[in-house]
Formats: sequence, C-alpha cells, structure tokens
Amino acid sequence: MLKNVAAVLLEGVHPFELGVISEVFGLDRSEDGMPVYDFAVVSAAGPTLHTHAGFSITTQHGLERLEDADLIAVPTGGDYPTRDYPKELLDALRRAVDRGARVISVCTGAFVLGAAGLLDGRRCTTHWRHTGILAERHPLAVVDPDVLYVDEGSVITSAGTAAAIDACLHVVRQEHGPEVANHIARRMVVPPHRDGGQAQYIERPLPRTRCDTVGDVLAWMERHLDREMTVEQLAERAHMSPRTFARRFQQETGTTPYRWLLRQRVLLSQELLESTDDTVDTIAGRSGFGNAAALRHHFLRTLGTTPNAYRRTFRGPVRTVA
Repeated sequence: MLKNVAAVLLEGVHPFELGVISEVFGLDRSEDGMPVYDFAVVSAAGPTLHTHAGFSITTQHGLERLEDADLIAVPTGGDYPTRDYPKELLDALRRAVDRGARVISVCTGAFVLGAAGLLDGRRCTTHWRHTGILAERHPLAVVDPDVLYVDEGSVITSAGTAAAIDACLHVVRQEHGPEVANHIARRMVVPPHRDGGQAQYIERPLPRTRCDTVGDVLAWMERHLDREMTVEQLAERAHMSPRTFARRFQQETGTTPYRWLLRQRVLLSQELLESTDDTVDTIAGRSGFGNAAALRHHFLRTLGTTPNAYRRTFRGPVRTVA
C-alpha cells in the first residue's frame, strides 16, 4: 500500500508540476476518510532551489529521504532535456526501482528517468514537444507521443503539465480504488479521468513539406480534401505512373498518399470543430470523410477522442451538434 511519497527537485523546477504532486499526495484529507501520505519535498542540489518562475524553495530533505519512499515523483524543469543530472540522484532512482518502489515523471522529468536507464525497454512519454529528442537520446525506450501517461509498473511517465494530474490520480486509483481517486478529483475540480491523449492538444498546422516533384499535387490535395481521390488520379495529375508517384510521394513526405490525406482531413475536421457550429455530419462532408460515422472512427483512431468530446474541450457548448 502506498504510504511514503517524495518529490525530488532539481534547479529550475516548474512550480505547477510540483504543486500537482503536492496537491494529490501532500494534503491531509483524513477528515474525509482519505488516506494520508508521509510526503516530503527532496532537493537533489542543496537546501535551496530556484524555480523556473523565479522564486526559491527551501527544504530540509536531501537524497537520503528517497531511500524510504514508496513513490518518487520527478517534476519537470526548463532545461531538463539538455542538462546533466547528479549521479547520486540517478543511483537513488535505480535503487528505488530495484527494491520495488515506483517512480513517476512529469513532462520532461522523463529525461531524468531516461538518464538513470529506467526507460530502456519500456514504453514511456513526455510533453509532445520533446518526444522526438527523448527517443533520440534514449533509443532503447519506446516513446509514445500521443498519450497522457504511461504506466509500466515501477516506472510511470506523464506528458506535459496538467497530464501530471491524470497520472497522479491514476496511481491513487490503483492503490486505493476509484472512490478515493474520484473524491480527490472532485476536491481539485478536475475530471477523474480524461478521454483521449495529448495528440489532441498538439498544435499542428497543415504541414508544408519541401517537395521537388509532388508539391503541386500536395497543394491541390489540400484545396480539395472533400473530394474522392485515388493514387491513379493523383499520379496522372503529376504526370507520373502510379508506382513512380507513390515512391516519390513516400520519399518527399515520409508517408503514403493515403496516410497523408487522412491526416490532413483529421486536421481540417479539428479546425472546423473549433471554429464553426457545423454539425459533425456537415464537417465529415467538408473534410472528406463522407459521414459522421467515418469521421468518428478516424478521429478516435488518430486522436484518441471523439469529435464531440474534442469540440467540448476546445470550443465549449455550441448550438447544434449532431
């Protein structure tokens, strides 16, 4: 049973992520019949740390406090993807996992776990802006850029900022059941579980790819996403054979015509859900999916959420939604 929790900090820690960890595990809710944790804030760099927001935090606990922790949380800091980490901290994290404790990272705190070797062979995540460099720096890790958090048993990683709430509540739900997790969520005025992953939060304008031979066709495809189109038709427009066109398209965009077209249609449907009051059926037609069922299928598969849920998140209530 989870009883002892420590948040370990480095210079430049982000206060919000530390605040989430402290809110979930550091408050005494015994009057409500909730579990109480032995919670401590630990410094990996001396008794006083400067936060990313410009103020300082002072704590009496050093790395020795991690030896008793059942759960060690690593909140993010501004330069975590590029900095070096104290060997003593990395050793302490490895020892914790070896003795059966769990570690949880928030956002770029995943880079600390990676430096300790704890992501090797494990599925993991971080903020979508940094998933590429995480995969590059730790090629043995299986980086999932789309999810809010990943639970690999002893190692839990969460995506950017508010995903810390999702991951921490997940731990509480596992340890104490949904009633306790739901109670804490209500006190925090947040949903106990969010649908979808961080893919729905990524800012992705329609990509502009440097293309030597298929650029004109790409521009035409963008302007006519509502039309049916085949590789044969696109190849004819490019004055190529279908086989040559497909090969050139893959070389110059990094994907197939079908996948490229599908992604652009999802992007357009996101834009229309955010900026118009059109029904899901209408948006399906305008974005080339044909009907609401097809749009919902591809939207869920790509973003991990439904069109209506996405609209509620990014637009709020609208007048007419199918």
